[in-house]
Amino acid sequence: EPFVADEYIERLAWRTPGGGSRGGEAFDPKRLLEEFVNHIQELQVMDERIQRKVEKLEQQCQKEAKEFAKKVQELQKSNQVAFQHFQELDEHISYVATKVCHLGDQLEGVNTPRQRAVEAQKLMKYFNEFLDGELKSDVFTNSEKIKEAADIIQKLHLIAQELPFDSLMDFCCYPISSSGKYHDLEWQLIQEFTSAQRRGEISRMREVAAVLLHFKGYSHCVDVYIKQCQEGAFLRNDVFEDAAILCQRVNKQVGEVFSNPETVLAKLIQNIFEVKLQSYVKDQLEEHRKSDAEQYLKNLYDLYTRTTNLSSKLMEFNLGTDKQTFLSKLIKSIFIPYLENYIEVEIGYLKSRSAMILQRYYDSKNHQKRSIGTGGIQDLKERIRQRTNLPLGPSIDTHGETFLSQEVVVNLLQETKQAFERCHRLSDPSDLPKNAFRIFSMLVEFLCTEHIDYALETGLAG
Repeated sequence: EPFVADEYIERLAWRTPGGGSRGGEAFDPKRLLEEFVNHIQELQVMDERIQRKVEKLEQQCQKEAKEFAKKVQELQKSNQVAFQHFQELDEHISYVATKVCHLGDQLEGVNTPRQRAVEAQKLMKYFNEFLDGELKSDVFTNSEKIKEAADIIQKLHLIAQELPFDSLMDFCCYPISSSGKYHDLEWQLIQEFTSAQRRGEISRMREVAAVLLHFKGYSHCVDVYIKQCQEGAFLRNDVFEDAAILCQRVNKQVGEVFSNPETVLAKLIQNIFEVKLQSYVKDQLEEHRKSDAEQYLKNLYDLYTRTTNLSSKLMEFNLGTDKQTFLSKLIKSIFIPYLENYIEVEIGYLKSRSAMILQRYYDSKNHQKRSIGTGGIQDLKERIRQRTNLPLGPSIDTHGETFLSQEVVVNLLQETKQAFERCHRLSDPSDLPKNAFRIFSMLVEFLCTEHIDYALETGLAG
């Protein structure tokens, strides 16, 4: 704790007999003074002793500091010597490394032509076997070395095709093609790829696909992959959801198998659209195309919407540079036979449906709808009939009926609303304004003219 003189003196006086009122003792200033004098002497002796100790420690510290400084100087000199040795060693290492690199370049310059010569010698040896018609090498007879055999056959085939003279090229290509080894290996590789895909061995699939990449049958390998991917994928009723799940699964796998995953995935999607979806859409639409216009339009709208939603999900994947145009063309190829005359079907259905709604209403009122004439001649005939009893025309008795129905209006508006929704989804952007106007014109004709205007004319005539 910090030293406080007042507290120290108080404790000293308290401990001294007669220094206070402890125990009822009388205060004795002489004893207290004596105690203070003695204590001061003790403190002076202690101070001298401590001071001598401090001086001794300071001398020792100065001595050790000099020794330490001397050691540091010696270490600095040793460090400088070590650093010089290190620089010399580094220069020597750099010199040796330069020599080694130069020697390596020389060895590589000698070894590369040697390796090419050895490779050419092996190819010539294998080509001689084709010329003799007897394949004796282990690489051709051992089924486990199909990858090495494929590499050799591919090299021989390419070399033969690059020869300038047709006769010489035929001479070289004939032994390879006549033995059927090229196509036989190609077929074996495709079979191996198929088996590996069924076993789910991704690494083997990737290895075989890399070998087939240089063969003509690589596209057939992709076709096999696409075909097997779809086995068991469309088991539920929702073909669109199945297609999305299939593409999601293949998108994770195709990058591990093929060197051009975006091309393979795009080909899979194209196959799904042109085979599965096109067949499904055709079955759903052709069934009602001529017999039930209402169901046909509902199915067309639903199928087109679900197809475009599927296309939006597929936009997440890497399908190449212009995937938007690619997917739009696929959708157009499916629906173009049905969208070309869509608006005619829509207008025809809306017209017949609106007429049926009106006719059902008038039938419920036991009313035979008739033509109401207007103009000066009609007004003149009506005035003459009222002022005389001449039978100039039938009189109209509405029996208090207005021939206006809120239910009819709601039904007509609802049918038009659905037609507008289909028109907005199914019309080409350039045809959308005129198609929407045609639907609106049908609404005006049946709601305003055939229903409201007819009710007004009938009421006035009555």
